[in-house]
Order: sequence, then structure tokens, then C-alpha cells
Amino acid sequence: MKITVVIPTYRRPQDLLRCLSALTQQSRTADEVVVVVRDADAETRAALESFHQDVMLLRTAIVQVPGVVAAMNLGLKMAKGDVIAFTDDDAAPYPDWLERIETWMVSDDRIGGVGGRDWQYKANNQLKEMGERQVVGQLQWFGRVIGGHHLAVGSPQEVDVLKGVNMAFRHSAIASLQFDERMRGTGAQVHFELAFTLALKRAGWKLIFDPAVAVAHYPADRFDEDLRDQFNEIAWANAVHNQTLVLLEHFPPKQRTVFLIWAILVGTRDSPGFVQWFRFLPKEGSLAGEKLFASLRGHWQAWETWQQSK
Repeated sequence: MKITVVIPTYRRPQDLLRCLSALTQQSRTADEVVVVVRDADAETRAALESFHQDVMLLRTAIVQVPGVVAAMNLGLKMAKGDVIAFTDDDAAPYPDWLERIETWMVSDDRIGGVGGRDWQYKANNQLKEMGERQVVGQLQWFGRVIGGHHLAVGSPQEVDVLKGVNMAFRHSAIASLQFDERMRGTGAQVHFELAFTLALKRAGWKLIFDPAVAVAHYPADRFDEDLRDQFNEIAWANAVHNQTLVLLEHFPPKQRTVFLIWAILVGTRDSPGFVQWFRFLPKEGSLAGEKLFASLRGHWQAWETWQQSK
């Protein structure tokens, strides 16, 4: 098999160089690495010119449209490998990352995608969050998406959702599939991988999550409305819009109705309905209300996008 690694990047040259350095240390070398850079990001382009190595083929692609989806789709278009692996510029794959991905792909030709854990670290190299999750990457029948890929432990499992920082796909499984350009956001476009992986599941491909297929992840600053751990009304509504839109299209009519009722009445911590709002009201006060209204707006915007797409 030939393996292409795609890395979208924007204004994080030092993180990118760390990522590329980690790829040069792979026990199974990448056949090519495609770095997708925004046209206005001169600093990153200069950093790439200074990166000298002869271990792997390094190609640069220039994207003019903002947002990770446009970058991922351009990388997808340029990739020539039988397997296309994606990671972020602020990640550093473990030395056996590509070797483990290839082992899974060779083991079963029904496997369309493979992903693994992203060990999240703070600047001082301490884990950003403690905890363990046995079950990750699952979509429950009523619409709750179980994430927690960064805390996964245990045996490999078949999943519904892989995480963008650590995922790889069989090129023949992808066919003409692209990342959904209707995802909202000017940078991160949260949940962009959800539509992609669920489409592969619907087509009958197996998605494997193996915690041993690992990358170190140093979540870096973003340069858009989504500032990670800070509440932003626009970013919150965008994230809810993206996830809701994907599930509206994925579910059949009855499940779609159940999902909408559950999402509005109950919801989750990251997309609260009225029950979650009441739960967090004593602790968060008015912030809980802001999150609720942003979530409701995201659901409504997703409904409008879905109707227009139909």
C-alpha cells in the first residue's frame, strides 16, 4: 500500500514543523505528505521552505478558501495514496502511527477507515484532561454522539465516528466522497468529520478505532470565532448547526423526529436543550441561557440549510 498523509495548517508554523518532524520518525514512512496552506499564510510557507528532509516526499498545496473543509478537500484531491491519513498541524503522530494504520487496512479489505486516540497535552507536557473512556465514537439511536476519543482505553472497537486529528481512509472506499462544504465556521468548522464517516458507514464500510493508533495533540490557538475553551455565541451555534445538519440527513424520518425532540428538550453539555439548561443554571447562571439560545438557533439554522439542500 501507498500512504498519503494530509495536514491542513494555518498560522502555526512551529506546530507544523513539530508534526513534520514526527512524520520523519515513522517506523513505516509515508509515501507522500501533503501540507495544505492558506494563500495569505506567508509565515507557514516560509517555514516549509526551511524544512529540509529526504525521508519522505513533501508536497505543498495552496488553498484560497478559509476553513478546514476546503483545505481537507484539496488535500483529498491531491492525495495519490491507497490510504489517506489525516492529522492536524498541532499534533505529533507516534512513531508506529502509520505502521498500525497499514496493519489494520491490510487485515480486512472491508475496513474503510481507521483512527485512534489523540493524547491531549498542555504547554507543560501534562495531560490536558484526566479520565478514561471505554466506549467512544458512537452515534446512539436518538442522536447523541459519544466522543471522548482523547480519553479512549481498552481494545479496538468498530465505531461510527472518527476524529479529524487522527483518522485514515481507504482511497477506494472514499470514491468521490468529499467533506461537506455546508459546514459553518471560518476556521475549525467543528464536526466536519461526522458527515464523512457516517457516509462511509451507510455505504457498508467498517470504521475501526484503536487506542494504540495514537498521536500526541497539543491543542493550539485558533484564528477564528472558535476559541476552544471559551464560549462564543457564533462558534457555539455553528457547531450545533453542523452536527444537527448531518444527523437530519443521516436519520430516517422517525429517528429524525425523535432526535429533534430529544435535542430541544434534553440535549447535551455541548448542545443543551431545556433539561440541560436547567441542570447547569445554578452553576453557570446567565451563561447557561446563552448556550441554550445559541443551541436553539443552531438547530433552526440547520433545519433551514437542510430544507434548502433538499
